Amino acid sequence: MALGEYAIFTWKSKSAQEREQEEYDKWAFPYGEKQRDKLQALLLAIYPKESVPTTLIPFLTCKELFEGILKKSASREEAIDVLINKQKKYKQILKKKDMTTYTALVLADADVDERCEYPSADEIRARAQELESFRRE
Repeated sequence: MALGEYAIFTWKSKSAQEREQEEYDKWAFPYGEKQRDKLQALLLAIYPKESVPTTLIPFLTCKELFEGILKKSASREEAIDVLINKQKKYKQILKKKDMTTYTALVLADADVDERCEYPSADEIRARAQELESFRRE
């Protein structure tokens, strides 16, 4: 058992931790395991040399950023612009070359419904290329 598996430094009960994890999972994947599995497959199709955690962490970071920005923005386009340019502050999590790809993934995820039909990896790459025009140096 690794040190990270011990809950020595946590002040929450096990049930509180489980409840928080369930809430986070509902936020991250509102359509459940089907959505999570399809998204993970898409992430691995785009980044075949990576693992699920190394692709999921930047995705969820961008998703959280986008949702927060969207609440304060006048339009979705404005939120996209702010997200792409705010991602620069997260270079420890996001590689510069992947920022628009993760933005395209977040936008595709935001449009998903209970059918969990994501665009193909090639469609995500094409959308990421279109989003490059939003980036300011």
